[in-house]
Amino acid sequence: MATLSDIGVAAAINILSALIFLLLFAILRIQPFNDRVYFPKWYLRGLRSSPVTSGAFVSKIANFDFRSYIRFLNWIPAALKMPEAELINHAGLDSAVYLRIYLIGLKIFVPIALLSWSFLVPVNWTSDGLQLAKLRNVTSSDIDKLSISNVEYGSDRFWAHLVMEYAFTFWTCYVLMNEYEKIASMRLAFLQSEKRRADQFTVLVRNVPPDSHESVSENVEHFFMVNHPDHYLTNQVVYNANELAGLVEEKKKMQNWFDYYQLKYTRNKEQKPRVKLGFLGLWGNKVDAMDHYTAELKKLSEQIMEERKRIKKDDKGVMPAAFVSFKTRWGAAVCAQTQQTKNPTEWLTEWAPEAREVYWPNLAMPYVSLTVRRLVMHVAFFFLTFFFIIPIAFVQSLASIEGIQKSAPFLNTIIEKKFIKSVIQGFLPGIVLKLFLIFLPTILMIMSKFEGFVSISSLERRAAFRYYLFNLVNVFLGSIITGSAFEQLDSFLKQSPNQIPRTVGVAIPIKATFFITYIMVDGWAGVAGEILRLKPFVVFHLKNFFLVKTEKDREEAMDPGQIDFYATEPRIQLYFLLGLVYAPVTPVLLPFIIFFFGFAYLIFRHQIINVYNQEYESAAAYWPDVHGRIISALIISQILLIGLMSTKGKAQSTPFLVILPILTIGFHRFCKGRYESAFVVNPLQEAMIKDTLERAREPNLNLKGFLQNAYIHPVFKDEECEDDQYEELIEDSDDESCVVVPTKRQSRRTTATSSNPNGNGKPEP
Repeated sequence: MATLSDIGVAAAINILSALIFLLLFAILRIQPFNDRVYFPKWYLRGLRSSPVTSGAFVSKIANFDFRSYIRFLNWIPAALKMPEAELINHAGLDSAVYLRIYLIGLKIFVPIALLSWSFLVPVNWTSDGLQLAKLRNVTSSDIDKLSISNVEYGSDRFWAHLVMEYAFTFWTCYVLMNEYEKIASMRLAFLQSEKRRADQFTVLVRNVPPDSHESVSENVEHFFMVNHPDHYLTNQVVYNANELAGLVEEKKKMQNWFDYYQLKYTRNKEQKPRVKLGFLGLWGNKVDAMDHYTAELKKLSEQIMEERKRIKKDDKGVMPAAFVSFKTRWGAAVCAQTQQTKNPTEWLTEWAPEAREVYWPNLAMPYVSLTVRRLVMHVAFFFLTFFFIIPIAFVQSLASIEGIQKSAPFLNTIIEKKFIKSVIQGFLPGIVLKLFLIFLPTILMIMSKFEGFVSISSLERRAAFRYYLFNLVNVFLGSIITGSAFEQLDSFLKQSPNQIPRTVGVAIPIKATFFITYIMVDGWAGVAGEILRLKPFVVFHLKNFFLVKTEKDREEAMDPGQIDFYATEPRIQLYFLLGLVYAPVTPVLLPFIIFFFGFAYLIFRHQIINVYNQEYESAAAYWPDVHGRIISALIISQILLIGLMSTKGKAQSTPFLVILPILTIGFHRFCKGRYESAFVVNPLQEAMIKDTLERAREPNLNLKGFLQNAYIHPVFKDEECEDDQYEELIEDSDDESCVVVPTKRQSRRTTATSSNPNGNGKPEP
């Protein structure tokens, strides 16, 4: 059981760690040789150049302008200065709405904290419940005097907590409704003002039925020219190019090694570099490194060309799926949001992901296998969540000195020291739990990829959902249940059974001390470590020293990274859950959460402006998930308060509290019906408006030239395959009309020519 002094030691350690990280960042960011590490976004956009391009060698590495060291904190106002509208233009709506999640945390918890500390803390502090509990050998600490645990059994003071829960619920719902409405309008405005993109005109069609008379491309063309004759433009079939992608990736690795040894040779031409051919280059015959990798590159290039030809000629290399593009956004919206045939399992349409966020390996998966894959992953996730209780229980044992003394008695002389004991109970549990969770997001992302989602955004949303469930079950409920059971085991064995629920009711709020230590480790020091960018810092300088030869190489060595939504958003949701659960129970937790939201907002705003370069833009399509998880946290807090009140001799308050989850669910259904459609469907009216404006501004736009290469697999996009693929966007277009639908289906329609897979509706000469 962590005491107030233990919390103080943990706070000192984490605050000191955060200050060290921030100080190192403030110094490193103003050094010229680190400019590309801490401002990569501006370099990628061509808006920033090296601060020192001439002068002495030392001046290119270190900053000798002492005035800049005096202004080392100027990054803070600079991060807050950019208006939201400019931030959206600079970084996209996804990034701007992500930052609003932190602001929502501040909007919700600052007023809640003021109410809690004004009303609930005095009520808890002036009670004597813990003094009576000590007579039953229930463990507690001084910090628990500020919690509901200190209120006497059956006291009328519990009505204050009930009234405050109503206030917290109404305020949270009010903030969420305003934000939902605001973000929905921001999304619609963003989509309306957005520049022309291929995904606005394109639909992904899956489960194309086989046809013995036509290829997949011809079958798709025929179907859409018949059923969407006025709007269909072209299609691009999906190839199973996973093996080809592996060869291309292998070639890139070989090219990197070749560049490394070539650079090494240019620096020392007296000795040609040599390499061993054995495992990992540790043994085997030594050969000339450049000759070896030249031969390997040539061999891989030939294999790549052969694999390309095989894919194009082999019918098995073409998947029953295609990207279908339309002449208007309106036509694409109608197709994406309607059922195409009476058979609901064929010709399945959905909005195509943005071209740069397509996860190509999963497009090669047979559609019929997706259900089985997802069932397998559901089962795997269940067992992963269940068995992770074991390390959670181990972490909870660290929160108790008694547990360590029983499992490792030889450490008694060390842990009896006051400072060591404070570190173990106030700092160690949080850092160990953080380490246990460090690889979990990657594991969940791998599971999402196995399920077959075809866009990066859908992969991240599924992984985020599972990470949230994992945090809910293991980090939150697991910590409370295992911790309560372990700490109160002796009391359970020595008291009558009807007293056990009361003891559990007292023990649950006591676990707030553990979550305080976790918040400081993860939300204070962890967030501060994000701005230091230690891993990209090391990787960039290693690449810059060993591999970089040109400015292009130096640009490729930069790793701006992006917001890992699947890893960071569930972490934010854990803080919403902790804040809403403990607001009426242990208000002392709220200042730690408020500091996290404010500090993280500052850090991530700086990173979004200067560092992160998002791979895709979903126009805040993830917001309904964020809203739903905050609502679920609110409902969980209400249910737990009902259970807690029943152990406190206030079962008569249950009818008043049961109303809250019902009202919250009703509020969620209202928001879902009122605002969620803006994130799911594209209104036909908005699509028509944008189409009309575009036709007025660019009457001679050759849209086909813009769309025909947008969804080609990246492994086919190189100089060898695209010499003749791109055309001018603005030119006269004479293929807007379609009179005859060409087909190879002789039994259905007789034509003099075969279908044209280019989709322009004209017979080929």
